[in-house]
Amino acid sequence: MTTKNFSIWADFIERDFIKNELKDLIAKGVVNGATSNPAIFKNAFTTSEAYKEDKESCPLKGKELYEFLAIKDIQAACDAFEETHKANGNDGFVSLEVDPALANDTMGTIEEGSSLHKRVNRKNLMVKVPATEAGYEAMKNLLGVGIDVNATLVFSNEQTEKILQAYKDSKSNSKLVISIFISRFDRELDSKLPENLKGKTGILNGAKCYNTIKKSGLENVRTLFASTGVKDDNYIPSYYIDELIGEDIVNTAPIDTIHSFVKNGANEAKLPISEEEIEKFFSDLKDTGVDFEAVANKLLSDGLVQFEEAFKQILDSLQ
Repeated sequence: MTTKNFSIWADFIERDFIKNELKDLIAKGVVNGATSNPAIFKNAFTTSEAYKEDKESCPLKGKELYEFLAIKDIQAACDAFEETHKANGNDGFVSLEVDPALANDTMGTIEEGSSLHKRVNRKNLMVKVPATEAGYEAMKNLLGVGIDVNATLVFSNEQTEKILQAYKDSKSNSKLVISIFISRFDRELDSKLPENLKGKTGILNGAKCYNTIKKSGLENVRTLFASTGVKDDNYIPSYYIDELIGEDIVNTAPIDTIHSFVKNGANEAKLPISEEEIEKFFSDLKDTGVDFEAVANKLLSDGLVQFEEAFKQILDSLQ
């Protein structure tokens, strides 16, 4: 694939995976970075035997034990991507999310983001911050002191614009990726839509946000498409990667989705999509009775709750 600055990041972190399969995927040039979130860590910490010894021998409990385990994994993943990052400063990043309970707490997010950055102590760490009103201010502060940021749970162009403004206000040269969630729109809406509009809402919304990011001209800001795993058999496994290939784009996807893309995926750019085509789609969507802004707000709220619940379940399991 010759698309400039298009990267695949693994949306998965787990200790045995980091030691084994991840290194193979890096060596083959398949993946160029990795992301984590509370739901991913919940699955890893509660189901994988790789953490048994640490959990039994470590005197810490609750959030302190969570951070001990998570930071150890993130450091190992950062080290695995060290050469990738040295070769291309836009890639080789690994993301670690702040406590989801801080989504509406600017100072708490700044303090935790700064602490995690210091404790991980790797140049290729990205601190992941939800795109809430409190989050924008926290992003500005973290970027301003040289911390690279992954702005997550983005569902609208309005959120995208506020993140870009936070970056401009930070007067920073730090790296920023804006994580636009894709497939959740279609899981929410497809059953209510005519055939010609199914499977397109997330992609067209992502394309709109991508155009906004490209228009900003900010060279250290990239679009990241997240939530790109397929949960509907009507779509091929690599569907949300295939339809969102373009310049200066990261796609973070589950491992099975990545394998499918490598085996059978598209190899040509689909983005950018013209503003006229995007606006026509959203006009047609509105004609079906869908209030897109209300859907985007619901998905943001649902995402915040999902991650907070996953985080709480992790802490409960580590008591």
